[in-house]
Amino acid sequence: MKKSILLLLLLSFSLGFSQEKEILKVLHTQQEAWNKGNLETFMSGYWKNDALLFVGSSGPTYGWQKTLDNYKKTYPNKEKMGILEFSDISVKPLGKDNAFVFGKWKLIRENDSPNGVYTLIFQKFKDGWKIISDHSS
Repeated sequence: MKKSILLLLLLSFSLGFSQEKEILKVLHTQQEAWNKGNLETFMSGYWKNDALLFVGSSGPTYGWQKTLDNYKKTYPNKEKMGILEFSDISVKPLGKDNAFVFGKWKLIRENDSPNGVYTLIFQKFKDGWKIISDHSS
């Protein structure tokens, strides 16, 4: 009985570690894409669906395409995009197919360095982990 419980705990830990590793890879890919000025690749980390929820300073936006359009409007060129840094990332599994992520973001630009925090809900799909909800401030 004790061995079964220990095995179950190790399996749960392993599952959580695997989730975290895969989700961190998505965030790393997004950061690299942003820093190359590639918003389309950056958006590959988001669920490509009309139900995607992005909440920013101007309120909620629904849909992958609308979110991309807003990014393009706000960050029309590499100068406005700057260099993106993520820090203090915390991944909390919410089951085998969902996770909650908290972190900080910072843009390094020539004349300023806007920054804030984000909370993300990730869901695992057949093609990998995707952000289904993003609240960034």
